[in-house]
Amino acid sequence: MYYIGVDLGGTTIKVGLINEEYKIVQTAVCDTKAERPPDEILKDMAFLCKEVMKKENISEEDVDSIGIGCPGLAIPQDGILLTSPNLQTFKNTNVKAEIQKYINLPVYIENDANVAALGEVINGAAKGVKSAVVVTLGTGVGGGIIIDGKIYSGAFFGAGEIGHHSILFKDGYKCGCGRTGCWEQYASATALIRDAKIAVENRDSKIKELTNGGAINAKIIFDAAQAGDEVANKLLDQYFKFIGIGVLNLINILQPQMIVLGGGMSAQKENLINPVVKYLKENMFGGLELRTEIKAADLGNDAGIIGAGLLGKSL
Repeated sequence: MYYIGVDLGGTTIKVGLINEEYKIVQTAVCDTKAERPPDEILKDMAFLCKEVMKKENISEEDVDSIGIGCPGLAIPQDGILLTSPNLQTFKNTNVKAEIQKYINLPVYIENDANVAALGEVINGAAKGVKSAVVVTLGTGVGGGIIIDGKIYSGAFFGAGEIGHHSILFKDGYKCGCGRTGCWEQYASATALIRDAKIAVENRDSKIKELTNGGAINAKIIFDAAQAGDEVANKLLDQYFKFIGIGVLNLINILQPQMIVLGGGMSAQKENLINPVVKYLKENMFGGLELRTEIKAADLGNDAGIIGAGLLGKSL
């Protein structure tokens, strides 16, 4: 039996055909052209699903279901996308009904961060773990909560917006959500790059040298720190503290078996994990032992497709 997982983004639609070993065996991609009406976008998606089946020389009878991960609020079993910040034309859209005009298969839909979390639990860093939180550290900070092997969506399908709990209220950075001091304003890759630009503006640093006249990125900051650059090391010490504050909040509230740090920053592996773990051990509530395991994500961009494809099995 196969499963189809879809990553519906504001820029691209990515579809993967997943086998029983939870491996992606075929893929198909197209531009979303997000300004279009939902029915046009979803027609393209359906035809991408047909394309991966054709590539593998299988029929609908060989596929269990289609799962779709997308930014925004969704009702999984009803297949309805309530709203999406990156897909402005989608409002209370019955994605399931549109896809089933072209393919006669069960269709499920979920938030993209939630399905990425599910993917890491099914076949990634948190494989075999019953309770986990997956934190994506990228342009922003997203997250997915898995309890007893299932996505926790909350009573109204909006749980897991962990990037928008505030860690600073006074003089904090204004967030795109309209509030002040949100975690993603301090723990995202975007935040680290912003702070680096400010730090090197009027002083010498290895960071400037490594850009070769180009833009600063997160990897350059880590590389500069490993080369002994004082500015980079101070930036990262502060950055790890900000990550640690948010992760500690998650541990205090949910006490999961594991927290997985994903997104672009997870490429740093132990350079990211070790200092965060150090902060946690030094700041655990009541001086308790850190029992929640902290790991870097394994699946990268495949997590969302694998998690989406297995939505039907997890519900």
